[in-house]
Amino acid sequence: MAWARAGIALGVGVLALLALSGGRRDDPQTPAALPGLPPPLLGVAVVGSGGRTAAVDAYGNVVDLRGPGPVGGASVAVAAKRQTAGTVAPGEAIVVRGRLRDGRSLPLWRADSVRQRYLPGTNVLRTVAWFGDEKVILVRRIGGANAARGDRRWLARARALGDEAPQWAQAMYRRSLLVLRALTDRDTGAVAAGAREGWAYVWPRDAAAVAIAFASAGYVPEAQRIVRFLDDLDLSAAARFYGDGMPVPDREAQGDAAGWVDAAARAAGLPASDASLRPGWRGLTDYQEGDAGDYLGNVLASTVDAVSIHDLFASPQGLNRTAGDAASGLDSTAAWAVRPFSRPALFPAARRTLLHLAALRESRFGIVPSQNWHGGKDPWTAPTAWTAWSLAALGERRAALRLMGDLRRASTPLGLLPERVDADTGLPSSTTPLTWSHAFAILALSELWPGRAGS
Repeated sequence: MAWARAGIALGVGVLALLALSGGRRDDPQTPAALPGLPPPLLGVAVVGSGGRTAAVDAYGNVVDLRGPGPVGGASVAVAAKRQTAGTVAPGEAIVVRGRLRDGRSLPLWRADSVRQRYLPGTNVLRTVAWFGDEKVILVRRIGGANAARGDRRWLARARALGDEAPQWAQAMYRRSLLVLRALTDRDTGAVAAGAREGWAYVWPRDAAAVAIAFASAGYVPEAQRIVRFLDDLDLSAAARFYGDGMPVPDREAQGDAAGWVDAAARAAGLPASDASLRPGWRGLTDYQEGDAGDYLGNVLASTVDAVSIHDLFASPQGLNRTAGDAASGLDSTAAWAVRPFSRPALFPAARRTLLHLAALRESRFGIVPSQNWHGGKDPWTAPTAWTAWSLAALGERRAALRLMGDLRRASTPLGLLPERVDADTGLPSSTTPLTWSHAFAILALSELWPGRAGS
């Protein structure tokens, strides 16, 4: 058997083994996928440990490469719109070619089969492709030969789940922690929402959820670093921020940012910001990033008292999305009234909301964000996970486990959570992985199987 070995460490590897192939810029076409695999040049995995960060497709090609840190400048950034449209030219990414004994040099999507896995307990990705009886092995790592050792040493610090946690839960927990490690700048605390053009920014809400998850898992210094980064932002300036803290000017501020930052500060053992500096919650956009309004998620992140929230949002079924508008339907952010913005007076209404939304789910891969969601039927992993977290906290263990089962089915073979998945097939239909989803998965698993501090 002939072996063509391509062991590549990004930033320190042998660049001669990488090839940038051309493509017609006027009308590019994404190469065809192998059966059962996503199309080439669409990121499905993340590599890194909080420094330089890469998104890798199912064939080992680098489709996004940033540094310093996951919110740093991009040296490779395949356009998300082209990925969605299927018009990515191979020349837009770092494409690996396997060198075969007959002299051919072929991209791995021309192989007979390709398989990927992470080395256990690491963010080091191993891709194996077969061309007939010839085997090509590609290893993607950032940080040199010690990358795997560093990841494993870091993971050993985690607070373990309880001994009764099943193997799938342990695996989801560990992989989720490693995703947070890859997408959090180890120096500044800036958290990327995803390793993809358009997502490689800091959303205060998403980053705060990561800080809460880190604190829950025993990574208090990491949580505090994130909070300090968030404390330096002008939360009234924009919905998302660059890695240097400057606002990205294309989206207006959202009404829950300050509340999430305060919740993260509490979880990390740091003082919350001055309440007098908090922007209001009315007339702003929320996590759904649509039109401005008076939304449930935003008010739950505010200092408004539970009685007033109940009066504004409650209906017999639970808590509605928009104040005073029963037709707006129930919203999964009712979960936030339980965790992290605990308001015990709202627990009964939150329980009704979440159980009703779970019962309405039309897919075995999770729920959509709200009852009258207009974005299609594809489930979103973050609302599925945060609903499971709060249901577990309410003692609704069976319902929480059912949703975690959905989340498990929605995860990729690498154990990564897409932003959303196809309602029928469970295949990723958006950014993979999404940092926010993994943060809530950690919190839900910790609520279901509380553990102990690591060594």
